[in-house]
Amino acid sequence: MIDLNNRTQVGKSALRVPPLACGTAALATAPAWNPGEPIPEAQSSEVILYAYQQGIRWFDTAPNYMHGLAETRLGQVVPVLPRHEIVVATKVGFDIGGAESVRDYTRDGVLRSLEGSLKRLGVDHVDLLYVHDPDDYARQVLDETFPALADLRAQGVIKAIGAGMNQWRVPMQFAQHADFDCFMIAGRWTLLEQGALPLLELCQQRRIAVFAASIYNSGILATGADDPQARYNHAPAPPAVVERVNAIETLCRAFNVPLHTAATHFPLAHPAVKALIVGFQSAREVRACLDALAAPVPDALWQALRDQHLILPEAPLPKAALS
Repeated sequence: MIDLNNRTQVGKSALRVPPLACGTAALATAPAWNPGEPIPEAQSSEVILYAYQQGIRWFDTAPNYMHGLAETRLGQVVPVLPRHEIVVATKVGFDIGGAESVRDYTRDGVLRSLEGSLKRLGVDHVDLLYVHDPDDYARQVLDETFPALADLRAQGVIKAIGAGMNQWRVPMQFAQHADFDCFMIAGRWTLLEQGALPLLELCQQRRIAVFAASIYNSGILATGADDPQARYNHAPAPPAVVERVNAIETLCRAFNVPLHTAATHFPLAHPAVKALIVGFQSAREVRACLDALAAPVPDALWQALRDQHLILPEAPLPKAALS
């Protein structure tokens, strides 16, 4: 069971974060990430307030989550919460001023993006700024974006600098060439996928915090592969993924552990991973995540998953380092 009051230092920065964050992209999208209208505004506010009432004190957002809608919805609630208690993180790298989002990793773009975020969020500062999905812009980030963020950190405008991505190879470059405090890695360090292990090992060596996001791989590790709503990377899962998830779930059943529970526990096993960032669309989903974290998982399940080659042999296992 994790302690939501236990805060960990983010890299070498002054920022300390709890082990679970409420991601807000889901609050600006249609139910179950299907096409259509976003969930109702009242439901969005209910989720944020419920998360806070249950002890969650970290909220993660971005301008490019539905063209500012996620930030706007978070901004309807955050100003009424005790600001000194909560961590607010957002991202830079997209200009949403026009009809379509446009990538902008320039210094001016960083400053404009932050200014817009503060207005939508209704706050006078954010604690953590990520560079958002700069897959093909690594050189520009190192040359322009990071220096701008480093200036903001030095001035005390922000406390920590990160990069949020759906891959791990570009963050490897960032870790080797700039003083990043943290990386948010979505979907690449989960019970289904452990490809980001080289990045986690490097971050552990260099005291860079890693936050695991999309820990259910867009839902399939929460629902199981046989659910009609099951999604992998926000799309129907390919046969190989379905087969692997079914194999994981079969072993989980043998140990009377729900797939969702095992998937919630696994990412925190690596010492570089300091927190989970989970997107919620309902109070029920918040409760399910907290209940999963509180539920015991026998060490034998993790060993069985490793023995069946469903977890990388080099990956740390929760609770015990089993060989």
